[in-house]
Amino acid sequence: MRINWRIVIMVAFFSMFIYTLNAQVNVEIDKKDFNISKNGYKEALAELKSGDTYYIMASSGAYRMALPHYLKAYEYNQNSPQLNYKIGVCYLFSNEKREAATFFKKAYRSEPLVAPDIKYLIGKALQLSDEFDEALQFYKEYKDDLEANAAADKKVKIDDNVIKDINKKIHECNVAKELTKKPIRVFIDNLGPNINSEYPDYGPVISADESMLIFTSRRDDITGKNKKDAIDQQYYEDLYVSYNENKKGWTKALNMRSLNTAEHDASVGLSPDGQILYTYKGYNEGTILESKLKGDNWTSPKELNKYINTKYHETSASISHDGKYLYFVSDRPKDDFGKNSLGGLDIFVSEKTDKGDWGPAQNVGAPINTEYDEEGVFMHPDGITMYFCSKREGSMGGYDIFYSERDENGKWQEPVNIGYPVNTSDDDVFFVVAGNARYAYYSSARDGGYGSQDIYRITFLGPERFMALGTEDNLIASSNTTIEQKVEQEVVEVRKVRLTIMKGTVTDALSREPIEAIIEIVDNEKDELINSLASNSKTGKYLVSLPSGKNYGVAVKADGYLFYSENIEIPDATAYQEVTKDIVLSKVGIGSKIVLKNIFFDYGKETLRETSFPELNRLVTLLESYPNMTIEIGGHTDSHGSLKLNTELSEARAKAVVDYLISKGINAGRLSYKGYAYLQPIATNDTEEGRQQNRRVEFKVVTIK
Repeated sequence: MRINWRIVIMVAFFSMFIYTLNAQVNVEIDKKDFNISKNGYKEALAELKSGDTYYIMASSGAYRMALPHYLKAYEYNQNSPQLNYKIGVCYLFSNEKREAATFFKKAYRSEPLVAPDIKYLIGKALQLSDEFDEALQFYKEYKDDLEANAAADKKVKIDDNVIKDINKKIHECNVAKELTKKPIRVFIDNLGPNINSEYPDYGPVISADESMLIFTSRRDDITGKNKKDAIDQQYYEDLYVSYNENKKGWTKALNMRSLNTAEHDASVGLSPDGQILYTYKGYNEGTILESKLKGDNWTSPKELNKYINTKYHETSASISHDGKYLYFVSDRPKDDFGKNSLGGLDIFVSEKTDKGDWGPAQNVGAPINTEYDEEGVFMHPDGITMYFCSKREGSMGGYDIFYSERDENGKWQEPVNIGYPVNTSDDDVFFVVAGNARYAYYSSARDGGYGSQDIYRITFLGPERFMALGTEDNLIASSNTTIEQKVEQEVVEVRKVRLTIMKGTVTDALSREPIEAIIEIVDNEKDELINSLASNSKTGKYLVSLPSGKNYGVAVKADGYLFYSENIEIPDATAYQEVTKDIVLSKVGIGSKIVLKNIFFDYGKETLRETSFPELNRLVTLLESYPNMTIEIGGHTDSHGSLKLNTELSEARAKAVVDYLISKGINAGRLSYKGYAYLQPIATNDTEEGRQQNRRVEFKVVTIK
């Protein structure tokens, strides 16, 4: 059976323990220390033997299984340095890591040479307990001891990786000291018993509007079908889903039985609209699969192609908001363009081909990737922000969460540590962010949780707001601190996300039944298709992510229906917003009429702008699909100006549309046009918004066979 590396990443944090000194050495426990009553002696030895059986396996699961046996033996003798050492090691691989320092220190005080790595392990345990100054002391003493031994005996060689590791641990403690002095303002809230269990729950992925949460759990599924992994004796990973559509709280998590198998199934990525799920399985060193939501049902997971899955280890994945790029993690030595990886796990990106599959993968390079491991990549729907986890320089210990923004030239900026208390001295991995960037989700082992790993929601609070001080009143409400102390407090701005989430349902105009429609997003300025996705066939729901700074054309199409169009121009400075737009499609029939919302003219003229061409080309496609259809193009204006001038302008604009259609090969006999001026308003002319709606071009089906 192959190791499930995703589990290893979640629970193990010693990347440098098995080196020259062979850390977690199997120190022999002196059985004379347990020379107590006859019965007690036998019981103690039995527990020690059972504990050692697991301990020598040297895996995270084995250490956890050894711990209760050693603690039983500890009841008979609490002063054995070797037993205290082993209990400390076991605690380091448990969810009570802070307990390790107590046992390591007891072992060290009783016998300073109990194991060659005892000072290193004390340092690690203290680092995990946020005792950074004391941790630094032990790390430095450990390093000094190694160098002194090498100086005293020329035959002793110090592995460069050992010194590198110790120096990094020292650096991590110094970073942690600085970050903990300047905590960011956040709430970190447990999602509660509807989501979390007494077992490990982790790997959350969410839709951009936070209406869907999928995660991984190692809980007993009650059916009795979920078996335990022989390696760590925990239940196999299963996928679970919960919903929060009305913002009333997460529903009771449901086992996604159609996707779960008899072995490990883990969540690694979800498209912003919640319609494509990426999962991980531990075979072939690690494989990423894709499922799509069709109505209420997910399709069977399908392995991604050879550019994504290789003989190497692939883990997390995240699809871009426009569906064109897949970011993923792999430890392959080179990308498909011959570029060397920077070391360990790196982040790669693949672009979707014209055939709809993933193309050759490229290493995203520096400054994202480093010689250390990068993991848990997440692309925000704003299209410019990448969140990921890394063991790079600048972390507090283990994996820390970083983010980087891509500039206008497509270059990634230097990553920023997201800060404490989100990041800790332990591993912080698999972090996802809502579309508004105010909320994020991740798993953590925190005091007061329901199980060994729980899922938490992070609320970024932004800078503290201080009371303005007047010239006659210098009181600060509810504060005993000085003005200077308040002003000097470090605060972190909530990231301003320039993104619009447009969502709603697509339904039939008469029956109001949901429709599975194709939704195309076009950059009107570039006449470029940005994204194409489908509404859900069961619910008609859709969700699209529209980063600010573009003039978007939105076209909604379904067989047998007239297409629907919408123009959404989002200035570059537009902050995050959610727009609900329910779309009604009319079936093709005589008298059917739609507004062409992406037709643009020069002011006061009939000259078509190039930004109109994508919309007109969609109309050409519709007419080609119905060769016996004849239509009328109607021009409409607002009420400003005389009836004569508006009639002439609206007719000229309608004719310009007809001329364009003819230029694209549509028979002139199928087309007619008319100017209606302001005689058929669809909104009030008393407001600019209403007048804008009235200035429009419509087409109406006249005949169809």
